[in-house]
Amino acid sequence: MTKPSGRPVEAEGAVSRRRLLGASAAAVGAGGVAALGARPAGAAAAEPGRDRLSAVPRDGSVLCLLGTAGGPPPVTTRAGTASALSVHGRVYVVDCGRSAVTQYGRAGLRLRDLAAVFLTHLHIDHIADYGNFVLLAAHGPNDVGDAVPTPFAVHGPGPAGALPPDHGSTTPPTVAPAEPTPGTRELTLKSLEATAYSSNIFNRESGAADPRTRVRVHEIDIPPVGADPLSDRAPDMEPFSVMDDGTVRVSAILVPHGLVYPSFAYRFDTPDGSVVFSGDTAPSDNLVRLAHGADVLVHEVIDLDFYRRSSGYSPALLRHFAEAHTDVAEVGPIAERSGVSTLVLDHLVPADTFLVSDASWRRRAQKGFSGRVVVGGDLARIPLC
Repeated sequence: MTKPSGRPVEAEGAVSRRRLLGASAAAVGAGGVAALGARPAGAAAAEPGRDRLSAVPRDGSVLCLLGTAGGPPPVTTRAGTASALSVHGRVYVVDCGRSAVTQYGRAGLRLRDLAAVFLTHLHIDHIADYGNFVLLAAHGPNDVGDAVPTPFAVHGPGPAGALPPDHGSTTPPTVAPAEPTPGTRELTLKSLEATAYSSNIFNRESGAADPRTRVRVHEIDIPPVGADPLSDRAPDMEPFSVMDDGTVRVSAILVPHGLVYPSFAYRFDTPDGSVVFSGDTAPSDNLVRLAHGADVLVHEVIDLDFYRRSSGYSPALLRHFAEAHTDVAEVGPIAERSGVSTLVLDHLVPADTFLVSDASWRRRAQKGFSGRVVVGGDLARIPLC
């Protein structure tokens, strides 16, 4: 259910089978990470510039956490939020936070295997590196002969249609008042226009292709459920289909994320199991509905107590944190209601690894959840079979 800007690249078909996540499967990630991506106590995080990991196996399905930091302010101990699901040699990227293109390669993924990109919403910490998949990774082969195939598909939100009122009493400034709520299509086109000089020079110097031909944008149609950018941004609804390429079936649902509209969670049903990505969301019945019976739930978390104890945070920002995100103490019961076997904590806020320990994240997320909790780490791998 999309509005393509070019010929859709997907082929209709059905997922052939579904296997439960193997509880004993080891996940190999940065720095010798095992046990579904959990970093052993005291183990160092991956160092910038480290050689890429071994290639991701092409005969199964593997979840790769490219970056696990919430934002937008950058930190040095985690890359921006981005994930990749490799399914039998085809890779589906979910969100493109800071350094996603670099992390994609470091994770042992091949650019030539990129099948599609999915954007949960258009906050900058989820799209900061999106343009680089088009302008850099798809520019042409790198030194080892790898490049993004062209065109590749992008699925994401359409225009919000209206800006909500500010939380405060004053009228905030409006960037680009003539078009203040661009969707994924306009985001893509305007990014390409802003970098037109680079593209035009490369074309004249070396015959580089027009980057506008490298991507096919599909803005996601929302079913008529009464959703409204000014009031009810995530009404109760059923999951709806976004893509089915014969190997992977993707469905979506609206989730509440403060003033953002639309904001999606995605479910990927593969031959080897099901993975749900919450995107940014407050606790949501819609998310539970989408994740029901899945194998892995990748869910954002925030440590609200950390910010309440800290100084320098305005009441408006603390209110935003509470209204737009899910506290770590609430995520375990959400996973339990969903019936998933593995909960992966992602988009961690605060993001710096020295502020909140993995043990603290895991202990609080485990309460109310009978399955396995994995604290997401950059470049961790989670096999589905």
